[in-house]
Amino acid sequence: MSAEKVNVKKGDMVMVITGKDAGKKGKVLQVLPAKGRVVVEKVNVVKKHQKPTKNNPQGGITEMEAPIHSSNVMLYCTECNSVTRKSMKETGEGKVRVCKKCGHNLPDQSKK
Repeated sequence: MSAEKVNVKKGDMVMVITGKDAGKKGKVLQVLPAKGRVVVEKVNVVKKHQKPTKNNPQGGITEMEAPIHSSNVMLYCTECNSVTRKSMKETGEGKVRVCKKCGHNLPDQSKK
């Protein structure tokens, strides 16, 4: 299985555009390019049954975010408060990602 092109990075603000969580906004916690999926904060929350362990002697049911397909999310621009596609722009420091709608630079958390 080949890796799919994922248009978001870890730390990006995204909005879910389809599915049961459509309309929810959140930060990308993890990108899984081999599966073409992303994990978004407070989106697609599932219950996971855990056995008792040394760290968690009680065991029990915990809630966690499950991955969703990358085609179900879109970049969210906080400047124009809407979903957008990204555009690349050449600057003095190199290429930067830019909002297609308002032209504002999209924050790049991966370089921090």
